[in-house]
Amino acid sequence: MMIKKHNRKLFIIDTNVLLHDYKCIYNFEENDVIIPIVVLEELDKFKRGNDIINFHAREFTRELDKLSGDMLLTANIPLGENLGNLHIETGKDFSDKVSASFPERTSDHRILAIADYVCTSNKDKTVVLITKDINLRMKAKSLGIIAQDYENDKVANIDDLYKGITVMEGVDQELISKLYEVPEGVSAEEFRLEGDLKGHQFFIMKNNGSSALAHYNPVNKQLNRVIKQTTYGIDPRNAEQTFALDALSNPDIQLVSLTGKAGTGKTLLALAAALAQHKRYKQIFLARPIVPLANRDLGFLPGDVKEKMDPYMQPLYDNLTVIKHKFSHQSPEFIRINEMMKEEKLVITPLAYIRGRSLSSIFFIVDEAQNLTPHEIKTIITRAGEGTKMVFTGDIEQIDSPYLDTASNGLSYLSDKMKNQDIFAHVNLVKGERSFLAELASKLL
Repeated sequence: MMIKKHNRKLFIIDTNVLLHDYKCIYNFEENDVIIPIVVLEELDKFKRGNDIINFHAREFTRELDKLSGDMLLTANIPLGENLGNLHIETGKDFSDKVSASFPERTSDHRILAIADYVCTSNKDKTVVLITKDINLRMKAKSLGIIAQDYENDKVANIDDLYKGITVMEGVDQELISKLYEVPEGVSAEEFRLEGDLKGHQFFIMKNNGSSALAHYNPVNKQLNRVIKQTTYGIDPRNAEQTFALDALSNPDIQLVSLTGKAGTGKTLLALAAALAQHKRYKQIFLARPIVPLANRDLGFLPGDVKEKMDPYMQPLYDNLTVIKHKFSHQSPEFIRINEMMKEEKLVITPLAYIRGRSLSSIFFIVDEAQNLTPHEIKTIITRAGEGTKMVFTGDIEQIDSPYLDTASNGLSYLSDKMKNQDIFAHVNLVKGERSFLAELASKLL
């Protein structure tokens, strides 16, 4: 039987994909990659600035220059061994179909015109537009053009996303008692858990009226009881918060991710744990990415840079205020917080401002991490020096970036890829503890 030769596909790449992952052109196997000329024009607008997308714009341009060498970009440029070719598709006239549907000459519509031309010129091949812009995908499909999201760094099944906590019913009463009686821990073999364990995992053990909270240590392969304890004035109100504080306070766990809806205490717990361990670290950094809402640029806001940033940083200051109010103004804890901020040992800052700083012996908290791409998460973590602990918090259901979703954001990607590592712990917080009103609104509205 004759084996049919593989038919190369043609993938047309949108600007937002390159800003998301500037090395994406190498992820399409033996298929060919087309960059519309308008994409280069758009990248040029992003090349100035200190944000990650600006860095990606510059890096892709450098990558393209290195890849092409002395070759013309209109030629088929080999991407590498077992990979396809790349070329730049110059501007094309709007076909009657495109012009009638989208008469306005916007960048997106110019990309559609090129995609339409490529489809018409390559009827024997499958042409796919790759874009993270859902509206552009809908427009393309309306024209009969196949359009897909860039899914190379997406979590395969969001429903199976690692939660970090397992509830076990019907656990032998003697084993639960043993967790209380043996502080050094109980072998995981006694609980018959060997095949299901993933790194630092937490368990709620139940048997009729008795229960225990336990933590699995992947190094010594033992389960230890997790005890509720006040951390810098903050009392854990449920099992998930207890587990989170345990992971945050464990020096053997260098990387922690906390997910959960608003009001579950993610950032508050991380900050309290950091303050409780201030002697162990040179600095505490509390940062968050700036994602302007309603597509309003920071330039629309009045004032200098600090005044523009303050509204975005205010939730972090609010969490700090909650902790400070747990103590009197004369208490050592209250005074220590003020001194740490004055001496810049406790720094609250936009994430972009961390770029270039040394991250050795730092307790580094990144809030709203669901608004980061997987590549941005990787960039941050790979800069961790000796003695640094990194904590990423966020709600994967509340994403402000127009090009990320529950499966493609950096926080989901992090918990999925790191779940089996001995230095990583993840806790998904479920119950809102802000107030009855906040919890009710979260459920009903």
